[in-house]
Amino acid sequence: MSYDTQVPPAAPRVMRNGLGTAALILGIIGTVSGLIPLFFWLAGILGLIALILGLVGKGRVKRGEADNKGVALTGTLLGLAALILSVVGLVITVTAVKDAVDEIDKSVKDTAPKDPTSKAPAGDAGKADKKGQALEDGDSSVYEDDLTVTVSDPKPYSPDEFAVGHTKGNKAYQVTVVIENKGKEKFDTALVTLSATAGKNGVTAEEIFDNKVGSGFEGTIMPGKKATVTAAFDAPEDAKNLTVEVNPGFTYDASQWELKIG
Repeated sequence: MSYDTQVPPAAPRVMRNGLGTAALILGIIGTVSGLIPLFFWLAGILGLIALILGLVGKGRVKRGEADNKGVALTGTLLGLAALILSVVGLVITVTAVKDAVDEIDKSVKDTAPKDPTSKAPAGDAGKADKKGQALEDGDSSVYEDDLTVTVSDPKPYSPDEFAVGHTKGNKAYQVTVVIENKGKEKFDTALVTLSATAGKNGVTAEEIFDNKVGSGFEGTIMPGKKATVTAAFDAPEDAKNLTVEVNPGFTYDASQWELKIG
């Protein structure tokens, strides 16, 4: 009697390529969503998932459990791109909303009758009253409730590569804005707005947002305390002056500073 001792061939190993493929699909959708500013949130979610799935898929390729290295790598890169686009979209959306609020604020102030409760500057502390003229570097605008706003120290600024609001060929300048509460009531900075124009033609100087500037004032300033922020604005290359306007809120009149640059 004879026995068949031949060992049957091993079944082929099934490749687990699903995660790499899913990362590629989600990365494509996330990247496309990131090109639409209002869908930055979707790009962020899909980009994060695609990035995670792509990294796990690459791990499977290294262990020999999958053979779609190119697909997993592409999905990972697209997931990262979607995350970057989501951040850019968020900044653009926030900037657009801020600009819209500023325009509405200006329209309301231009068309509405003068509010008798509006707080106008009471004069320049320690200096001669400029009678409505623009202030200069380091001057302070003091309001009737003893709120003091100071703008000073204009100097060149170098935006980072992801900055929003900076146009190639223009120059950027930063200023220091200090709000000091010398009154008896706390001051909420939520409605403080900053804007600027530049050059002899008074073109709009866009505020710059990057990882160092653009956060604005936050929170409440208690009596006897002060808050300081650094703001940067984009100006034409040949501009020699920067006019910075600070409005502490709806019940205040804005003050302007005429700063020499260039």
